[in-house]
Amino acid sequence: MALLTTLFAFLYHLPQVYKWLLKPYYVASLFMSIAFLAVRKTPGICDQLNTQREDGNPCDFDWREVEILMFLSAIVMMKNRRAITVEQHLGNIILFSKVANVILFFRLDIRIGLLYLTLCIVFLMTCKPPLYMGPEYIKYFSDKTIDDELDRDPRVTWIVEFFANWSPECQSFASVYADLSLKYNCAGLKFGKVDIGRYGEVSKKYKVSASPLSKQLPSLVLFQGGKEVMRRPQVDKKGRAVSWSFTEENIIREFNLNELYQKSKKLNKSKGDKLMQSKFPPVPEEDEPEQPGTPAEEGVVESKKDK
Repeated sequence: MALLTTLFAFLYHLPQVYKWLLKPYYVASLFMSIAFLAVRKTPGICDQLNTQREDGNPCDFDWREVEILMFLSAIVMMKNRRAITVEQHLGNIILFSKVANVILFFRLDIRIGLLYLTLCIVFLMTCKPPLYMGPEYIKYFSDKTIDDELDRDPRVTWIVEFFANWSPECQSFASVYADLSLKYNCAGLKFGKVDIGRYGEVSKKYKVSASPLSKQLPSLVLFQGGKEVMRRPQVDKKGRAVSWSFTEENIIREFNLNELYQKSKKLNKSKGDKLMQSKFPPVPEEDEPEQPGTPAEEGVVESKKDK
């Protein structure tokens, strides 16, 4: 079932995936992911490799290699059950394909294994996945602006994402958070982001660990009147993050975005009314014209002519 879900998600987003695969990061990752397959199946190269096959064919997988590939394929399917974007699906496939290649190359020849592992480390240190550059209604905070902005207007509700650029989970979540900002942003409900990998003081003040082992990245925090109301993922008494899936449906339900948006639109409307009044002040009512009074009211007595 997980495999079918992954397949359908891939086919649905195939045009977008095609564009991603043309980027240098994914092109290089693709070649590194199929490195062992290429070495094992390329004539002239595979003939020089060792094999444990009974038929002695060095250009085909032996039973141990098939076992390793099947085991890592099962891990990929389990990881992809919790993936929420196509980027995460591709990231899991690329990551575990490289792990499989390392194991297979070391098993084949320790020298080739060391060479491939060195290439993976260099690639990890020099190449980063492309960042999301799509449309969004998000304000980016620094350590000097976040407090002032949250306290500026107590009527405004803020949803702030604490993220780090080096985190794959944050990179995958970027498109989901951007879509939410496009749907729900208004005068009374705003979306913000702050890079705690860059601003360590913000990480300490708002108690969001930037450690790769903390599993608190990304963290979404709801602020009302400048005060924290709730956050996901939650942190238990021991300081450990409670596992939580950052899907769009979960965020809308947990943060009650539909109701917040309806309430925030009233603030938007009141601001619009005040703006209209400032631009077009009400016309003062003119005094009603005096009606001609009756003779009695004017104190005039008409004289009667004698017949």
